[in-house]
Amino acid sequence: MATYLYRLARFSYRRRRRVLALWLVLLAVFGVGAATLSGQTSSSFSIPGTESQKAIDLLGEKFPQANAGGATARVVFVAPSGATLTDQASRDTIVQTVAALKGAPQVAAVTDPFTAGGVNQAGTVAYSQVTYTVASIAITDDARDALTAVADEARAAGLTVEIGGDALQAAPGNSATEVIGVLVAAVVLFITFGSLIAAGLPLLTAIIGIGIGVCGITAASGFVELSSNTSVLALMLGLAVAIDYALFIVSRYRHELSLGREPEEAVGRAGGTAGSAVVFAGLTVMIALSALAVVNIPVLTQMGIAAASTVAVAVLIALTLLPALLGFAGRRIMGRRARDPETTGNGKPSTGTRWAHFVTRRPAAVMAVAVLALLVIAVPALSLRLGLPDDGTASPDTTQRKAYDLLSEGFGPGFNGPLTVVVSAPDAQAAAAEAAETIKALPDVAAVAPPVLNPAGDTALLAVTPASAPNSVGTEDLVAAIRDTDDALSGELSVTGQTAINIDVSDKMGGALAPYLAVVVSLAFILLALMFRSLVVPLKAALGFLLSVVATFGAVVAVFQWGWLAGLFGVEETAPIMSLLPVLLIGIVFGLAMDYEVFLVSRMREEHVQGAKPTEAVVNGFGHGARVVTAAAIIMISVFAGFILSDEALIKSIGFALAAAILFDAFVVRMTIVPAVMALLGRHAWWLPRWLDSILPNVDVEGEKLRHQLDDARTRPPVSAEHART
Repeated sequence: MATYLYRLARFSYRRRRRVLALWLVLLAVFGVGAATLSGQTSSSFSIPGTESQKAIDLLGEKFPQANAGGATARVVFVAPSGATLTDQASRDTIVQTVAALKGAPQVAAVTDPFTAGGVNQAGTVAYSQVTYTVASIAITDDARDALTAVADEARAAGLTVEIGGDALQAAPGNSATEVIGVLVAAVVLFITFGSLIAAGLPLLTAIIGIGIGVCGITAASGFVELSSNTSVLALMLGLAVAIDYALFIVSRYRHELSLGREPEEAVGRAGGTAGSAVVFAGLTVMIALSALAVVNIPVLTQMGIAAASTVAVAVLIALTLLPALLGFAGRRIMGRRARDPETTGNGKPSTGTRWAHFVTRRPAAVMAVAVLALLVIAVPALSLRLGLPDDGTASPDTTQRKAYDLLSEGFGPGFNGPLTVVVSAPDAQAAAAEAAETIKALPDVAAVAPPVLNPAGDTALLAVTPASAPNSVGTEDLVAAIRDTDDALSGELSVTGQTAINIDVSDKMGGALAPYLAVVVSLAFILLALMFRSLVVPLKAALGFLLSVVATFGAVVAVFQWGWLAGLFGVEETAPIMSLLPVLLIGIVFGLAMDYEVFLVSRMREEHVQGAKPTEAVVNGFGHGARVVTAAAIIMISVFAGFILSDEALIKSIGFALAAAILFDAFVVRMTIVPAVMALLGRHAWWLPRWLDSILPNVDVEGEKLRHQLDDARTRPPVSAEHART
């Protein structure tokens, strides 16, 4: 592989104008595609195979009038102090509001609080349920403006009015938070290289790469329904890995220049060595992201494939466009006062080398302290609870949260999480009546509304109000208890609604963790075994990754579920951890963790194959890569940390989790535990059975074959013209 990448880098260097033009044309084409072909993204998702999804599909077939997929809004009215909503003035205001809502755009139905039982016993709180003809993502700005304008008119009449539900949810877009990460990356790159040109190239290639990736995703949204968070995840990952990959190749190029090589040869060698590590690092990230398909949740599959595609673009740009740009920069990339990030420039051991000496002198003690620290941080993970956000987890100053709290005070905590029970039978009315009586007798049931039948009379709906809050254990137990009654009833019974959907998603995501982890680790183990020609190194890499993940879960639970340092990170409301986060975290972190494993250990193996003793190989390899890996980790942490400022709960939690994961994995696992373990293992770290050694192809990641070929070419005597003719 190193030989092919060496040739590719030199080709890109020599044909730099054509290569640059090709990538700029691609960027323009994808940009035009994004501007002309893009469609709407979605904030909802289906969960194939779950009971709640089956119930939604059944309603769509037999009871379309229920509009199960349509957006909803709850307009909550509160009487002035000392008055009730049954007073004539308040009553007239609510009636007028309901009439205005019925005439609003995209509205399918509106309930009257006074005829539909929407007023609490005290007469102080009431609500009107607004159902839309389309899902929340398809609601127009005019429809949302009409909803808020009607509420403003009721407020002007003296009532307190708040709006809950998903009708006000707009699709999240890309914000300026990633700019923070880019600015920090620029500073770190300049400090690392001491050259504006060297610092600018990784940023330039990253911008082009994520531009192509995100524009491609945006264009694809015109043909397939994509999650509104898909492009955000792709941007987050693409920006981080693109800068890192370019950083490693630029660093190696400068190192080759410092050895006195010509720029074209330095580019070729950088592509053949660091470029090989970039290919394998990118493959591990893409494997981890693409494997999200095994979870069988379409939104995760889309997010994984989209992000993996952006990573693939970053790898291709690092292998082709970057060498071309290095051709334009030439030796100017060194700068006047630039320094080689792999050395100190003054003959003294670098900080990385001194740290490696410290670790390898006391490997067992250092490893024990590092492992113990990560396990302590992981303790909160034992309390991990999964869930999906609702109005109760919104910021306290939002109208959705205020409506949620008002309904809880006026009707009880379970009122915000009603369950929709679907009863299917030839005589649905009798079956629904039987189901209602059975459900009323269950614990934690506050109320069961009369059944609503479809025109055919074979499907009925029961609205069940739990006594507990939507995210409580009591409500989870109630959903399970209702489903357990199915066998004892005359009709088929299923439970859906947002609360049931949240429970089903959490259960499915929790059950998918083990198989997903097995698939990712197995595929990456094979890839790393092929790369390092060792069974021990991939095993060590996987175990280190598990330490990073459990410590990250602990930190996420402590901040987002327990509320530790919540104010520092802008967490306004604690809640169960987003159901999608653990699987996403495992996929993304595994890929990124392997990046640092590849970049550090590949240099150790390079020293090993050149004949260095085990400890010497660890120290030298670590010393060469430590400064660059440190810079890469700081850049990634900065990029991810910028997304903590997002208003979206999922994006905020992903940003925090990834920043924490890189902190733990890069500095504790890869730069502390890895050299300690490698020193303890010695030559055994590179153990590979002979039979397997004969089967595995030698991909020459460390460039040993390439070096021999180049050395042979230099020492081979020139062929005379006369001899060449013969």
